[in-house]
Amino acid sequence: MRIHFTARQGHLTPELKSYCEARIADLERMLGPAADADIILSREKSREKAEVHIKTKGAGLVVVEESADMLASLGLAFDALEKKVKKEREKFRERKRRGGRDRKDLAPPAEPEEPGPRVARFDYFSSKPMALGEALIQIEAKKKEVFVFRMEPAEKWAVLFRRKNGTFGLVQPE
Repeated sequence: MRIHFTARQGHLTPELKSYCEARIADLERMLGPAADADIILSREKSREKAEVHIKTKGAGLVVVEESADMLASLGLAFDALEKKVKKEREKFRERKRRGGRDRKDLAPPAEPEEPGPRVARFDYFSSKPMALGEALIQIEAKKKEVFVFRMEPAEKWAVLFRRKNGTFGLVQPE
């Protein structure tokens, strides 16, 4: 991380410089090495003001603190900056998690389909007994491929189906 110092109406002591470098090193662990820091120290009458500008890849953070002592102003500024960095990182993490969670909630869990025959249920049947002629009328009227019904004399189930060539087939149990 590159650090630029500016002192207005005062001078920069080695003690202040080493303190700033140590605190910036702590922030660098959270922000990463690709960041720039501008530290502006100024004195106006009896007030000591510290401004810390951090420029990172995502955004810039600015903190301004003032007190009667420059070291206290720097301490307050770096504490506020750490809070801001933690808050921004938490927002980023939450945004990332929220996006992943929404995608998982919207899509149902994918179950692997077993290769094999699929069974589809249809209601192409009549429970009342009927003659073969009535069943033919029903299959034509409903435009179905298969029709299950009870044969009239024996009342056993039978299946009437349409063949590919246009004729009909009948399956009766023995």
